[in-house]
Amino acid sequence: MSDALTAHVDGFADDRLAAVVAEIEGFAAADPEYSVQVAAFAGGRPVLDVWTGPHLSRDSLMVPYSVSKNTLGLSIALLLERGLVDLDAPVAQYWPEFAAKDKGAVTVRQLLSHQAGLPQATPALTWAELLDAHAAADRLAASRPLWQPGSSFGYHALTIGNLGAELVFRITGRTLQDFYEQEIRRPHAVDFYLGLPESEDARRVPVLPMIRPKIDSAPRYTSLLMPLVWSSPGPELDVANDERSWRFGHAGASGTGSARGLARLFAAMVTGVDGAAPVLSPDTVEVVGLQQVSGYDEVLGQPHRAHGVVFQKPTPALHFGGPRAFGHDGAAGALACVDPDTGVAFAYTIARGPWPGGADPRALALAVEIGRIFGS
Repeated sequence: MSDALTAHVDGFADDRLAAVVAEIEGFAAADPEYSVQVAAFAGGRPVLDVWTGPHLSRDSLMVPYSVSKNTLGLSIALLLERGLVDLDAPVAQYWPEFAAKDKGAVTVRQLLSHQAGLPQATPALTWAELLDAHAAADRLAASRPLWQPGSSFGYHALTIGNLGAELVFRITGRTLQDFYEQEIRRPHAVDFYLGLPESEDARRVPVLPMIRPKIDSAPRYTSLLMPLVWSSPGPELDVANDERSWRFGHAGASGTGSARGLARLFAAMVTGVDGAAPVLSPDTVEVVGLQQVSGYDEVLGQPHRAHGVVFQKPTPALHFGGPRAFGHDGAAGALACVDPDTGVAFAYTIARGPWPGGADPRALALAVEIGRIFGS
């Protein structure tokens, strides 16, 4: 263990991760803008906590976009663990208004795996509605789906946060932010927030814009739904950097925290930390991590996407672990995931991610390598 591992990388690492640290050092040496935090737990024990670059420090907090969805997924998992929700029950059993416009048969499982056909409301949601505990959910409940629920799936990039949060509220009587804070974040000392408190403001750093290459060779897919779903909800809002967004703490897009916090979040829930038993039973972990959909995404127009209950599943294009691994990436390059078979919880936050977005390929490579080392 060391406080200064290499010329560019600070923090500590298990001796078995020397090659991983060398890889991060190589990334940093090749790119002076490379600013990341990388953390991992193995079997509930911290084995990696490093940072590098001009834009991040050990204690920096930032918004990793859709990596925030892991808070929703684990909150739903905790409700499952406590027997408070049935994935195969109609959503309307918990939320009667949701049955409007022929949605009475939509199940919780479909709602939470991007099958409900509600990636947008009709008319389109505003930012004021999306950044509200109930307004967007009310509008979505009153909307007709964009496809027959269960017939296909499409990424509910923002609305899954509102839909899932309302489900938690209907079951518990508490906002998702409050439930997550009181039942998960605070009891397990997780350095990741849904709604950043003012006491942590000094630690927050902005997410920097990606640099688009002069010649963009990234593959492009088209979807008939994309223009409708991604129509601007009113005046532009920088989800990661606008105080209205990160102060609210949207579970789909604007939680705030560190890689250390995200890795600890997964470890506390799935493997246990500090000698404590994991919060979730192996059965619950299997249920939420089980692949629900795979194939063509109707919203993104991408052919190889897969989801469990809220969480993403590994695919050839998003390879972060074995068949039982689950987690979520973020638009600007971040990633947080867990692989129950290796016992590794991994997280990676980045200040300026690579174009065109989604999980940084360097993050995927590190997650797979750490899993290989501790899973062998």
